[in-house]
Amino acid sequence: MNKLKYASSPYLLQHAENPVHWQEWSGEVLQVAKEQNKPLIISIGYAACHWCHVMEHESFSDKKVAAFMNENFVCIKVDREERPDIDRIYMDAAQLINGQGGWPLNAFAMPDGKPFYAGTYFNKSRWMEVLNQISNLYKTDYEKVADYANKLAAGVSTEPLDGKLAKTDQEFTTGEYDSLWNVWKPQIDFKYGGFKRAPKFPLPVTWEFLLQYHYLTENQESLNAVLNTLDEMAKGGIYDQIGGGFARYSVDEYWKVPHFEKMLYDNAQIVSLYSHAFQITKKDRYREIIEQTLDFVERELTSPENGFYSSLNADSEGEEGRFYIWTSGEMEKALNGDDLDLIKEYYQISKDGNWEDGKNILLPVSSKEAFAGHHQMALSAFNALLDKADRKLFRFREKRIRPSTDDKVLTAWNALMLKAYVNAFQALGKQEYLEKALKNAHFILDNMLKADGGLYRNFMNGKASINAFLDDYALLAEAYLHLYSVTFDIRWLESSKNLADYCLEHFYNPETAMFYYTSDKSEALIARKYELTDNVIPASNSVMAKVLFKLGHDYDNQNYRHISALMLGQVIDEIKSSGPWYANWAFLMGLQTFEPFEVAIMGEDAVAKSHEMQLNYLPTCLFMGGDKENLPLLSEKLVVDKTMIYVCRNFTCKLPVEKTSAALDQINSD
Repeated sequence: MNKLKYASSPYLLQHAENPVHWQEWSGEVLQVAKEQNKPLIISIGYAACHWCHVMEHESFSDKKVAAFMNENFVCIKVDREERPDIDRIYMDAAQLINGQGGWPLNAFAMPDGKPFYAGTYFNKSRWMEVLNQISNLYKTDYEKVADYANKLAAGVSTEPLDGKLAKTDQEFTTGEYDSLWNVWKPQIDFKYGGFKRAPKFPLPVTWEFLLQYHYLTENQESLNAVLNTLDEMAKGGIYDQIGGGFARYSVDEYWKVPHFEKMLYDNAQIVSLYSHAFQITKKDRYREIIEQTLDFVERELTSPENGFYSSLNADSEGEEGRFYIWTSGEMEKALNGDDLDLIKEYYQISKDGNWEDGKNILLPVSSKEAFAGHHQMALSAFNALLDKADRKLFRFREKRIRPSTDDKVLTAWNALMLKAYVNAFQALGKQEYLEKALKNAHFILDNMLKADGGLYRNFMNGKASINAFLDDYALLAEAYLHLYSVTFDIRWLESSKNLADYCLEHFYNPETAMFYYTSDKSEALIARKYELTDNVIPASNSVMAKVLFKLGHDYDNQNYRHISALMLGQVIDEIKSSGPWYANWAFLMGLQTFEPFEVAIMGEDAVAKSHEMQLNYLPTCLFMGGDKENLPLLSEKLVVDKTMIYVCRNFTCKLPVEKTSAALDQINSD
């Protein structure tokens, strides 16, 4: 076995028996490369990546290929989920060279880590060609390679914010916010949902913004775009119809054929999104998806310590999607004739297959309401029939060999799932969801928090080892804010504030008013980067800006609010022009522009009344309270033997009320 046998990452451990002399990234390994004057191969992937496994099987397991790599290179394997800081640098290099990137990412670099070439997947013959060409070039024209590496490193180090000093005293208008729809609308697929492109990713943060946009502007088209997307995803192959949970993306524009891996971060954010949509619509299908997806998370992605695992592989038995697909014969065997024809019609199962080679993906032909109506069945009767069939299919599927689980625990992704459980609790009122959130919050406190207030990023085999990055701090601080809003336990608010203060001390650049992705205590790489654009996960800076905005109101801290406004000002032009890629920033713009409601609930029944109010979608309300006057806005608001609700804006409060309906009227009438 190579040195990856000591790794904490399941992805790295998958390569521990390769004949390639893989090593983990470290300063010591780079020093060895300098001493031997060998270029680096930096191969980056993750456990659920299909093409990573293909390349591992084709090339990295081949003794001849490995021998050439070992002789001519120092070979480093990186799990992009554990070390996104390294991944970002070499992905930027790949995009500068090729105009695109992806995983597996295979970069070639000088012994000091400066890249000079990068690509994604190579088949075996092409990989050998590349290895020979690069090895020969490094040996015969070293100066040319070194010169190009220096130029490419300079390009990688260049940031959009370079020289862009933060501007003070910027104002954001409601007119600017209203006009954002003009940029978004042309990109939306109003027929099949999502955006007009393939493949299609769920991108939950984009739809979260449009829910807020509808709430603030009453634009019905924006709400329709979200609900249509959620409905189409719910009857697509991207959703696991019998097991719950969503795949990472659909390869087509119809949500039909998924790339079958299931990621924690996707499912967390999608649960939050369906929870908010349920608060607006009270639609039963959304409730089902929330419950089924959280059942999946509990069943397959929850550790005994109450952490959440990272992902499920796309492959099993050497085949992508094998665990999830069906032949007509398998369907017949599983259902044993019980309402077989009706279920096959509903899921569009045929002998020829609805996908390829006689394989079928479970694809509801329509909504359950429409299907039951078409067959002149009561919806309740069809639901009962379908539930029975789904249980049979699930039991049959459980006998198959499962996809492997990447069972490392990442702070940032756990924070998203913690928040998802809180959002599901807010929407559905199920106490067990709040209990799950609290168990995970305590797990993180016990295992990921350092004595100096910093965080670890990862937890595996009972220990944490890698220093956290900005997304870990920002997303956890945000999750703690959500947890405080439903418990009124001040420790979660204080924990959020402590994380924000740590980031201000160790990540913040006052010149740009933005936070670096790595702290001043992190290992020095060839560049220190910012994360600005919202993607499958919101940008860590946009999350941090929202956290500071909310903490600024909770603690009446003008500095927090000022920094948040400066951060928003730095990207305001991009928000106006780039639409979905600045969705979380746009959400903050809504909060800044329209000003949030500070809802203070004081008294013995404060938590219960808070829960009652939060069954509604209230994206611009910040909840605080309890039975102690422990925040500035709570001062002198505790009334003996009463629970009073104070609806405030900009620290000015309306007349206190006792009924939640009266408080909601105050919010909705303003």
